[in-house]
Amino acid sequence: MKILGIDIGGSGIKGAPVETETGQMLAPRLRLPTPPSARPEPMIDIVTTIAQNFQWTGPIGCGFPGVVRNGVTLSAANVSKKWVGYHTAEIIAEKTGCPTCVVNDADAAGLAEVTFGSGKDRRGVVLVVTIGTGLGTSLFIDGRLLPNAELGHIEIGGEDAESRASDAARKREKLSWKKWGGRFNRYLNTLCKLHSPDLIILGGGISSKYDKFGRYLDVPTELVLATLLNEAGIVGAALACGACLANNDAAQPALNRLQEKKR
Repeated sequence: MKILGIDIGGSGIKGAPVETETGQMLAPRLRLPTPPSARPEPMIDIVTTIAQNFQWTGPIGCGFPGVVRNGVTLSAANVSKKWVGYHTAEIIAEKTGCPTCVVNDADAAGLAEVTFGSGKDRRGVVLVVTIGTGLGTSLFIDGRLLPNAELGHIEIGGEDAESRASDAARKREKLSWKKWGGRFNRYLNTLCKLHSPDLIILGGGISSKYDKFGRYLDVPTELVLATLLNEAGIVGAALACGACLANNDAAQPALNRLQEKKR
């Protein structure tokens, strides 16, 4: 199935058509900067622009940086709080005229990795950590997703882990790779104590610089790099939408309402 995958982020919004049977992107991705306000309306306008760029009329899957339930965004990390309680899937469907599914962005990236990447055919507990403006996580048990884990916001030493161990924190505080690596290592070890994962997959933009911080990581489990890198969010969003459509998922009422309007 061909689905337009879109990865909505705090610094950029990017998308491309995806063949969900193979995980291949069918065209070079288009990336546009996130508006400074990071409010719903201008960001959804960018999602619409991306769809129009590809002359898209089919299903759209979107990854969003926050908790998503039934197509509604219930939290907002590194974007405007106006997103909280926003009927995101329904509004995107109305703006684009396309059936739309919205999921947590880290869940989308993780889904791509366990389907086509470093977590393929791996059983047990698999934890995917995406490192960027924030810390995204997705948790899988024998290949099945536990949605909206949001483990980037656990408290370590009385502080939100993301505020200290994300790439944004490294840049903001001008930390050396050794200093930041120590913080990130503490974060990973805390996750290991909580969930005892059989495998940790590191993704996100900063994973490409693993040679600079990998030596400072020491965790009691297997640690590997993501395979799909910056494409994971796009591919995973498309996969999530495909699963929603295949299951006629009632958790995405926007799909049904859009079809009713087209009749």
